[in-house]
Amino acid sequence: MTIELKGRIDSFNAADTEKDILAQLEGAAAGPLTLDLENLAYISSAGLRVLLRLKKKYPDMKLINVNSEVYEILDMTGFTEMMPVEKAYRVVSIEGCEVIGRGSNGTIYRIDRDNVVKVYNNADALADIRHEREVAKLALVLGIPTAISYDVVRVGNSYGSVFELLNARSFSSILVQDPGKMDWCVEEFVKMLKKIHGTRVPAGKLEDMKKTALGWAEYVREHLPEEAGRKLISLVEEVPFSDHMLHGDYHTNNLELMDGEVLLIDMDTLSTGHPIFELGSIFNAFCGFSEYDHEVIRRFQGFDRETGVTFWRKFLAAYLGTDDEQKITDVENKARIIGYTRLLRRNIRRGSLATEAGRAELRLWRGELLSLLKICDTLLFTADDGKDQ
Repeated sequence: MTIELKGRIDSFNAADTEKDILAQLEGAAAGPLTLDLENLAYISSAGLRVLLRLKKKYPDMKLINVNSEVYEILDMTGFTEMMPVEKAYRVVSIEGCEVIGRGSNGTIYRIDRDNVVKVYNNADALADIRHEREVAKLALVLGIPTAISYDVVRVGNSYGSVFELLNARSFSSILVQDPGKMDWCVEEFVKMLKKIHGTRVPAGKLEDMKKTALGWAEYVREHLPEEAGRKLISLVEEVPFSDHMLHGDYHTNNLELMDGEVLLIDMDTLSTGHPIFELGSIFNAFCGFSEYDHEVIRRFQGFDRETGVTFWRKFLAAYLGTDDEQKITDVENKARIIGYTRLLRRNIRRGSLATEAGRAELRLWRGELLSLLKICDTLLFTADDGKDQ
């Protein structure tokens, strides 16, 4: 049964409110109780005690459509931990809004001059939003410049996180509108990534990317010859544990320039691990995804494949601190092993085997992966400063 509460509940009317609720419940069929608080403006400690007594009688009781002021009271007093409490969310329309970023879990739209909203692909995204806000705060505390969501909203059938990004431009848009700034973008792109990879994360705060990558390899193993499958697993297993931060979805759509400051966005994929896992993801963003269909990168990043490949090679040289083409190619091949493994798992799970184009794409990636497994005996590499990676 759903009962609506209105106005204010305080010491003057709490007893009458409780009597009214119990009267409505008399003779009702057994089942969970839902209290709709959409029109409840305030609740005092006396009202909270009414909720506690109802909770004892109806253990499955939940509160819905709770406005921000009442939610804050419930949160501070621990009620959000005792029972399900669903906030009432502001509704935002993205009709006609500019897409400024697109990631694995959602799309970012500019909704006005100052603000953007990340709309999640998952319609039941509240847990994802909470996770992203928590890890973004962790990154900020650890010194990574990032935008923090200040509001959660409803967008169509899903949810979104709102960020203040005043007149911000993504690096992808800079590359499209001002190709002459590629070297500057590469420099800033590497600088931010070095900062991320140089940040150590307290134990247990983020997922271990090695475990995730092993899951990819185990899945893909079933689609490879036995010897190649074993070698793929072995290569990933031999990568040492690292407590250094990885972004996990690092590309030019997720770096924003705002008032001269570079900010990192789309933080839900943060993890810890060896940088080879990050390099595999970056390879996919600029090269792997569009290797079969060259228009993919234009739809995803806004620029053409030639720009993506050029940016990738310039980035890798700058990240490694070398102009040695052999060394750059050697590390690129290691990154491609991770990249193709991830792509194969992703697209097989998304049904690519059911279409001719999908099968052709998988054949391309599988063939490249098998060739690389024949020539690569480790995924580790040494940076130009001599430190093992």
